[in-house]
Amino acid sequence: MSLTTDLGSSSMCDDDHGDGNRNGNRNGLGRRALFVTSATAALTLGSVTFGTSGAEAAHGDQETKTIRGTLPTGSPDFVYLPVEVPSGVRELKVSYSYGRPTVPAGTAGNALDIGVFDERGTELGGKGFRGWSGGARTEFFLRADEATPGYIPGPVRPGTWHIALGPYTVAPDGLPYEITITLTYGRPATAVKPVYPPERAKGRGRAWYRGDCHLHSWYSDGRRTLAELAALARAAGLDFINSSEHNTQSAHAHWAEHAGDDLLIMLGEEVTTRNGHVLALGVDPGTFVDWRYRARDNRFGKYAREIRRAGGLVVPAHPHATCIGCNWKFGFGEADAVEVWNGAYSPEDEVALADWDGMLVAAVREGREGREGRTGRADWIPAMGNSDAHRDPDPVGRPQTVVLADDLTREAIQEGLRAGRSYVAESKDVSVSFTASGARGEHAGIGERLQVDADAAVTVRLEATGSAGCVIRFVTDQGVLFTSAEIPASGTGAAEWRTTASYAAYVRAEVRRPPIVPGFPGPLAAFTNPIFLGRQ
Repeated sequence: MSLTTDLGSSSMCDDDHGDGNRNGNRNGLGRRALFVTSATAALTLGSVTFGTSGAEAAHGDQETKTIRGTLPTGSPDFVYLPVEVPSGVRELKVSYSYGRPTVPAGTAGNALDIGVFDERGTELGGKGFRGWSGGARTEFFLRADEATPGYIPGPVRPGTWHIALGPYTVAPDGLPYEITITLTYGRPATAVKPVYPPERAKGRGRAWYRGDCHLHSWYSDGRRTLAELAALARAAGLDFINSSEHNTQSAHAHWAEHAGDDLLIMLGEEVTTRNGHVLALGVDPGTFVDWRYRARDNRFGKYAREIRRAGGLVVPAHPHATCIGCNWKFGFGEADAVEVWNGAYSPEDEVALADWDGMLVAAVREGREGREGRTGRADWIPAMGNSDAHRDPDPVGRPQTVVLADDLTREAIQEGLRAGRSYVAESKDVSVSFTASGARGEHAGIGERLQVDADAAVTVRLEATGSAGCVIRFVTDQGVLFTSAEIPASGTGAAEWRTTASYAAYVRAEVRRPPIVPGFPGPLAAFTNPIFLGRQ
């Protein structure tokens, strides 16, 4: 049995009545309801219903319906199409397409994301989320034993499901779309119990461990399999990685077979909002973090706390990225760390580095540096770097964050990141050692405080390898106060600088490649988190 129904055309008008459906069908945008979440609105369309029930259908029977419509410019961030799913459905399949007309120069064209929520509803942070592919796929399916990457397997229970559309950008002439929904009836397949990677790998005790915590696979908009990512991570000399698919936890249950004694795989999500992206780093398996809000909604704090309750870190990603919706607008009051270096070093990263340095100065000014706040995290914000690799030829582990941790476990790595005991390196070939010492034997490393009197002599020293042709720079709350000669062709070099705590509230180190543009600093090969100087 097969049934295909065209629900006709509809368009969302500027008034609240719409012009309905040319066939008189009320499943289009003409019969719409608005629900408001603070400053933003989401649109709910009329329901799509099916005429068959499980009792009437034979195993394998299918029923299909198609709906068409147009979204105008100024559409809400999310548009929900309710689908009344009857009993006896084995599989739900959805495909969609939309028009991409030519637009004037400088004008955004059409981009339409898609996902789905089950009968448990679309409430923010609720349990109804069943998957999201953004704009990476034109179709998806769900059933008890399997689902399209990006989606969560499980039974297709009867009730009102919602296809979620995200009109990311809309052309001046509107965004025409077509959605086709196919139900397959029959006995549900046997559900598969998820297996997650272990939270411990075979470490070296207290040591420096290398990781890349921002990676994408085909479980969101990447083009690599998990096996390919794991192999590339090992080749890049990494000890740990973090799963960070856009707006879905669907990859969590597929990583276990790729972990090993030599590679710790943590689980997370890149929470991709319309006002910036944030890494939920190392959360409990299966954790979903909602993304359907803007900065003006004043909801991010709630979801940052959810990330921490799930055992994760809150890390704003590429905060000065220029792509639409990528620039971070939520502030840094909830951040456990910030991704200063993202992928190939660029002007965006240089701006992020300068912005982060300003945060360090503010922490010193407000007396927040070098102590833990009420949340258990440092009251200054450590920096990190990740590759954000999506597809060939994006290199995994370029850059990578090198963390001093007590062992190669989820908890120990997170504790090291949270404390700022880390530096960022261009690749496995680059290593640094950065220390500060006082005249009486006092000693401190990256992320620590050197407890000395204000006018006591302090010596900072950086040793670098894999850095031929680079210069070493020491940066304080006043700016760059020391630049070394070029590191020789051997790639190994060192620099020392003397100061006092009264002159420099902190010192951090940079290893820079030769300049590309005369008069401007060259790209980073490495940089460290700060060492704070002086007694509190």
